[in-house]
Amino acid sequence: MTALSVTASGRQAGEQRWSYASFVVPLLLFVVIVFDIPLIVTSLWSFTDERTGGATLANYGEFLTTDIYARIIWRTMLIALMVTVLCALLGYPLAYWTTRLDPVGQVVALGTIILTFWVSILVRTYAWIVILGNGGVVNRWLQSAGLTKTPIEFLYNEFGVMVGMVNVLLPFFVLPLYASMRRIDRRLLDMAESLGASRLESFWRVFFPLSLPGLGASMVLAFILSLGFYITPAILGGGRVPMVANMMDLLINQFARWQMAAVVSVALLLVTLLFYGIYQWLRERS
Repeated sequence: MTALSVTASGRQAGEQRWSYASFVVPLLLFVVIVFDIPLIVTSLWSFTDERTGGATLANYGEFLTTDIYARIIWRTMLIALMVTVLCALLGYPLAYWTTRLDPVGQVVALGTIILTFWVSILVRTYAWIVILGNGGVVNRWLQSAGLTKTPIEFLYNEFGVMVGMVNVLLPFFVLPLYASMRRIDRRLLDMAESLGASRLESFWRVFFPLSLPGLGASMVLAFILSLGFYITPAILGGGRVPMVANMMDLLINQFARWQMAAVVSVALLLVTLLFYGIYQWLRERS
């Protein structure tokens, strides 16, 4: 009986492994074909000579010695950093306020935030032209109130790009930060207040330090997503605010320099992986 039971259990374990493999292998093949192979091909293109097709490091030499690439990358990172800071200034109070609501209020607040994912980014981006354009709602109100005689240039500059990017990224920032704040034990705040701390002191000395890992993880996530923006800078920047994704579009579609576009994409991938590692470290700490 013992040998038969061992054999049956071994057969059952083998069948379970095959059933797991039947689910995992198709997904693994899908990931390799859709994601990994294009990345490998792009990486190989970055080491390919445009004329001869042979292997070369000249593309990376041109990338490192040409100022235009460095300027656009640093500009992209600076805009991404400012957008991340704005998301933190707006998203942290929103996430904290949501955690203080009753269960029904939290459901309503989260539902309102999630509703933004149902609207196309393209539609939301063009909506800012209606709001902030020269003949938009804001400029018409300012002129009717006598605060300005000529329209203020809100769009087709870095300000307009950052407004559109913050609008898109704020839900991505708030939701993980809210989840992190929900895991903080509220009894610690009650204990601090029972020991004589005011509500403001208990927030700054207890809640805020405990929420810092979640805040940092959300900021890194927003920064990573900001690096690859294309639609918002193209529309709200009006071609005056070039970022990395727009530069790659020019290299591919107008100048037909696929190898240099591959070099830029590899550089952007390395930066993204670096910050993704930081994000995972902060997420584990939160």
